[in-house]
Amino acid sequence: MRYLRPIAMTDAARPKGALPLAGGWCWFDRVEVLRRGAAGEVIAAVDCPDEDLERLCAPRVDFAGLSLDRPRIMGILNVTPDSFSDGGLFLDPQIAQAHARGMTEAADIIDIGGESTRPGAIEATDEEELSRTVPVIAALRAGGLQEVVSIDTRKAAVAEAALRAGADVVNDVSALGFDPDMGPLIAREGAPVVLMHAQGAPATMQDDPRYGDVLLDVYDALAARIAAAEAFGIARSRIAVDPGIGFGKTSAHNLALIRGLSLFHGLGCPILLGASRKRFIGSIGQAAEASDRMPGSIAVALAGVAQGVQMLRVHDAAETRQALRLWAAMNGGEA
Repeated sequence: MRYLRPIAMTDAARPKGALPLAGGWCWFDRVEVLRRGAAGEVIAAVDCPDEDLERLCAPRVDFAGLSLDRPRIMGILNVTPDSFSDGGLFLDPQIAQAHARGMTEAADIIDIGGESTRPGAIEATDEEELSRTVPVIAALRAGGLQEVVSIDTRKAAVAEAALRAGADVVNDVSALGFDPDMGPLIAREGAPVVLMHAQGAPATMQDDPRYGDVLLDVYDALAARIAAAEAFGIARSRIAVDPGIGFGKTSAHNLALIRGLSLFHGLGCPILLGASRKRFIGSIGQAAEASDRMPGSIAVALAGVAQGVQMLRVHDAAETRQALRLWAAMNGGEA
């Protein structure tokens, strides 16, 4: 089997015949052909089959009402006692609501989670997640919040209650693989969903993660989860994919995925990149404390945008928005 990774470019000197990448701000005129156990081969994009080019070039459908012709920011709100970066900071509902409203100046989506999925985390009960997330979502909507709200959960009962309270999107780190009721719920409710790749459960996923070829293995796994979602009756137009940086991956795995992010456009879905403050950023950037990893997180976010990633899940929404504005100004785009 062969895989096509478009070589994404943003240079203003765009050659005649260059093709748009996913209808966005990047273009490509070459493709790296990847095969397992073989060196990559670069070919002209025009030499690719029409059906492959259609998938790589077609503009992505609006996600939760947001156009994807420019990068979108998903701001993280963890209402948990034990998240790796900000556990406990926003457990108080009033503080959580204030933080969410503050992020709306920069974020297009507010992603609210009530269960830590950091390495080594223990599963929260449905009741714990429900009590942490649903009142905050309901209060934000009652207070007039207009931005898209995402519920970060693996559990159908939590997702259903959150959607009833005013959430728009379900962000499932298990890609519908944890709770057998999640797929039917999403199909029934018609909600957009983010399918993230993870190898193993949070409690053990970082013990000894291994892949044959991490880029191709994650691509195949996400393709399989998209097929599973479609089998439930979830339209591909309502699906976004996330390669799951840090979820059952070493630093080397994370770097390989980030270098090859443009491959995932071949799935025909918007791509979400969630690398904010992850451990590998601290290791490489020499920032032991997660709260000190904002500069490295922005560097990774911009690397993703340069490959056409449509959504960035971040802790530092305002700082990321500022960086995007500068990046867009230098590259003739919009942020």
